[in-house]
Amino acid sequence: QVQLVESGGGLVQPGGSLRLSCAASGSIFSINAMGWYRQAPGKQRELVATITSGGSTNYADSVKGRFTISRDNAKNTVYLQMNSLKPEDTAVYYCSMGVVRYSFSLQRDYWGQGTQVTVSS
Repeated sequence: QVQLVESGGGLVQPGGSLRLSCAASGSIFSINAMGWYRQAPGKQRELVATITSGGSTNYADSVKGRFTISRDNAKNTVYLQMNSLKPEDTAVYYCSMGVVRYSFSLQRDYWGQGTQVTVSS
């Protein structure tokens, strides 16, 4: 009953910008932490950025200063603003949220389907 849908990926030239969005829908009572992860071909999935329900953020060193994570609790949505993109940012980006559903007391992690980001000239 909970689904995460991502949008905003695509092809961009080095130095360009993209804004990813991930919206959750379904029987949601509350959402705790939200985050973005990415996985390049042949590599491990890595954490990009996280944001707590209180707005505290955490970034991977490789994206710090270039990416910004934010959330809109009223819309159950998390965003990732990506600036000064580099070819090494090319990957499939996944969003994740810790969701507490109605009639449940503990959270469960949900994942989006992934969206491709390609940085190339």
